[in-house]
Amino acid sequence: MDFLPLFFNLKGRQALLVGGGDVALRKARLLKRAGVSLTVVSHAVVDELRLMLRDHDDQIIIGEYHPSLLDSKCLVIAATDDNALHERIHFDALDKNVPVNVVDTPALCTFIFPAIVDRSPIVIGITSGGESPVLARLLRARLETLIPSGYSRLGGLAARFRSQVKARFTSLNDRRRFWENVLEGQIAEKVFSGRNEEAEAQLKTAIEQGDTGHRSGEVYLVGAGPGDPELLTFKALRLMQQADVVFYDNLVSKEVLDLCRRDADLVYVGKRRDNHAVPQEGINQLLVEHAKKGKRVVRLKGGDPFIFGRGGEELEELKAHGIPFQVVPGITAASACSTYAGIPLTHRGYAQSVKFVTGQLKNRQQALEYAELVHPNQTVVFYMGLHTLPVLVQGLLDHGKPSATPIAIVSKGTAADQRVLTGTLEDIVDKQADAKLEAPALIIVGEVVDLHEQLAWFGQQEQSNVTHALGMLKTTAEK
Repeated sequence: MDFLPLFFNLKGRQALLVGGGDVALRKARLLKRAGVSLTVVSHAVVDELRLMLRDHDDQIIIGEYHPSLLDSKCLVIAATDDNALHERIHFDALDKNVPVNVVDTPALCTFIFPAIVDRSPIVIGITSGGESPVLARLLRARLETLIPSGYSRLGGLAARFRSQVKARFTSLNDRRRFWENVLEGQIAEKVFSGRNEEAEAQLKTAIEQGDTGHRSGEVYLVGAGPGDPELLTFKALRLMQQADVVFYDNLVSKEVLDLCRRDADLVYVGKRRDNHAVPQEGINQLLVEHAKKGKRVVRLKGGDPFIFGRGGEELEELKAHGIPFQVVPGITAASACSTYAGIPLTHRGYAQSVKFVTGQLKNRQQALEYAELVHPNQTVVFYMGLHTLPVLVQGLLDHGKPSATPIAIVSKGTAADQRVLTGTLEDIVDKQADAKLEAPALIIVGEVVDLHEQLAWFGQQEQSNVTHALGMLKTTAEK
């Protein structure tokens, strides 16, 4: 390796920064976060850098660099646009055995700044040895998404109790097992969800009991979003990666499921129309049984668990059995499908409110309050309504919704094979009979649908406009 990665404690040490512009400011921010006292020398210093250097050990020298400024310094950074000056600083630093960094010039550096993921006390540095700093920053961004900020609090908690754990467990293996259970179990999850006092109390109890092997079960109700894996939240991905068993439904895409932990048990409990793989009561019982076995259970639901996802029913069962749980919201289909179809659910010129309604009519009986769905300047979104489309449309018409009201069906929203069919309440049933768009599908009713043709952005190059194609086919047939 060209550079040996080391972590130095520089708190209270003196460093020299040559330069006073924006590049120097970025380096100064890092050094001050590490507790360094800075001497800045430059002919001009930006205001933000001046404001930053307020410690009594900091100083700003307006003027020229000279080698004596390196005396008693732990390191020097050159951040100017003067290449000749940079070379002088490099050789002066070598003569005085002072580590030197010349910004964007690896050949003149004896140390370099890595791309940093800061979850203090956990700190990760990534470097390409100056060969590809952009790649290092991209890798840092990847790690930022995988390591939530809660790891900082978790590291602090572990640090505060490290000596107590060492005193309680004399065996190195016992200490390792103890910390693995703490850092991968309920205590860590309490920290991540902001329940710091509960986490600390549980850690104290675990230390007192000398518990190195028992792991309590917990259930994570996770919204998987509409299907595009890039729409998962960071928290959803983290919990999916540590689950022992995953119960998933029909609306969870294969791409999302592939992101679960490789050795997790994947159990399908999905529901299709008139075909429930496992009844809801059975799903509730499965969650309880596996959590009581000490497993980390993810209940992976398409969309959001609390929007037509029966998440509340499952949590009631868990609560009744004393099973700890967390809920991770997901992007619901109404938001995702409308966005990917270029149909804003609200718009100042079209709709000032939106209603989410289930189109899955219980026992095939009409149970919707249509009077609440026909107001003007309102968007109505029907979930699970594709197979009851004629009934829904007729109900809106019977209650006074104009037949010219725009309507859209978004099939397989956010997926590569997404299709969008637009029409009016008068003709959408016939158009769907010809198009045969497949479930899962979302139905959007309201004037905002008129914006689809103008604002559509996803997949429009790959997919033909379904409405236009149907019109052309009909014209051809008539000829």
